[in-house]
Amino acid sequence: MKAEVKALTLIVSLSLGLSALALYAIGLTWFIPQFFALSMSDSVNPCTFVIYTMLLIALSVRDVSRGRLYLIGSAFIVAVYLSYYLLGVGLLYLGQYIPLWGAGALAIAFGAYTIVTGLMEKSRIGGKKEIRRRIFSAEATFIGSFVLGIVVSTTLLPCSAGSYLVYATIIAHGSREMAFLLLGLYNVIFVLPLVVILLAMGSVAESKRFSRAMVRHSRELSVIAGLLLIGIGLWVLL
Repeated sequence: MKAEVKALTLIVSLSLGLSALALYAIGLTWFIPQFFALSMSDSVNPCTFVIYTMLLIALSVRDVSRGRLYLIGSAFIVAVYLSYYLLGVGLLYLGQYIPLWGAGALAIAFGAYTIVTGLMEKSRIGGKKEIRRRIFSAEATFIGSFVLGIVVSTTLLPCSAGSYLVYATIIAHGSREMAFLLLGLYNVIFVLPLVVILLAMGSVAESKRFSRAMVRHSRELSVIAGLLLIGIGLWVLL
């Protein structure tokens, strides 16, 4: 349990540190609390841990080495990052047609939805059985894991589209260059938990144990993510 708390603390600390450093460097210090709340509401989303746990279980069944774990895990994370970034570009173009008050209303609505479905322990992952089949049938190679990451990214949208759309709407009302930069930073925070699980745990067994622990606390994580979204919604509206 101590290792899990340390890893979660590391994730939050790194997320806040990277956010603050990057936003300070580009002169957006005032945006640090809002950025951190939005990115963390997506980053600690239980859906991501559910998918990653499936991958780790599949790898543990195949008894892969530590070096192969890093190779396969890295390919998966890179694929999720790139896919999510491209999806975010599409949301940017959609977000420019949504007024800021609309982003606030969406944040509150999605926040309430996240809390309710979390407390009801209702899965927000689309095609879960098909994804499980793909994960366990995919080849344990860099290319196989990369393709799997691209496919899996689409299944995370029903679960995390709320935070992402709200964020895209907010940054879409600024300059295009800054929006693309902020989108890249957001996705660094989004995949950071997966990077920490991969590197800090050290083995498939340890990584799987931590990821499973996060899934067991999905209700609490959903409530936290929902409250962060509602807080952002109120900030935008007020």
